[in-house]
Amino acid sequence: MNSLTERFATTGYAAELKRAKDVLGEEEDGLDPMWGSQAGFGNLASGVVKFNIPTVPDPSAFLRMHTDDFADPSCRIKIKHGTTTLAFRFQGGVIVAVDSRATAGSYVASGTVKKVIEINPYLLGTMAGGAADCQYWETYLGMQCRLHELRNRERISVAAASKYLSNLVYSYKGMGLSMGTMICGWDKTGPAVFYVDSDGTRLKGDLFSVGSGSTFAYGVLDQGYRWDLTDEEAQELGRRSIYAAGHRDAFSGNTINLFHVKEDGWKFIGNYDVSKMHYDGPDNTGGYAYELRVEGKSSANPPVTQ
Repeated sequence: MNSLTERFATTGYAAELKRAKDVLGEEEDGLDPMWGSQAGFGNLASGVVKFNIPTVPDPSAFLRMHTDDFADPSCRIKIKHGTTTLAFRFQGGVIVAVDSRATAGSYVASGTVKKVIEINPYLLGTMAGGAADCQYWETYLGMQCRLHELRNRERISVAAASKYLSNLVYSYKGMGLSMGTMICGWDKTGPAVFYVDSDGTRLKGDLFSVGSGSTFAYGVLDQGYRWDLTDEEAQELGRRSIYAAGHRDAFSGNTINLFHVKEDGWKFIGNYDVSKMHYDGPDNTGGYAYELRVEGKSSANPPVTQ
């Protein structure tokens, strides 16, 4: 009955697909990879991951020739990367903090990008590199984590989720994926953070920062990080680290999104404007600006007396 309905329907996905195939003269199954599914995830709904790739003898060499891999400065497609993301674990869970700026070369494409992807109520993924790659594959990872729960009747571990993503992107190594992500969450072993990139690299650690502003963030993190931080201290460390990157790195900034993962799941702490942090701080009691930090530290800059 369903097949008859799809065959003679005049509206909907099936009808649009049939009309497109008639116009282009394709076989019945020829356009599936291009048109995708009703869910919007291409062939992921059927469980088979496949993409159309350039019709050249060596797709990897083709991509290397036409995109910027730092080996050929005269390439035609120059990919500019810019962001700051960080995550660290401590006794109270995992802090995840990111900026919200997306750049296309020297152009600020957006100041409100959501760089934390909610995989499930206990797992978060960060986004650095190609926004489309990170969003697509981490959304797909969320689907697989849910299937794992249904099959095994228990929540997937952070290690297993990160390993799944690592194996997935490794199968496309050299094909142009651009990802530097952290999979963060809480499982039976406690808080955990894994770094995964588009080459298939997977690292477990206590503290990671990814992106063009990560060097500035690491400077603050290395100075203030310790295992026995309180929740408030850890959240403040995450805010200050992203602020430092947003203040110094032209490709990072706009706002700070802060998340805290605990045993009962992740919680969104807040969104903070970088400019406001500079002058007022998170609670309007004092900003992070250089002048405020060094006031009273030398005779040339004495403290203000009331």
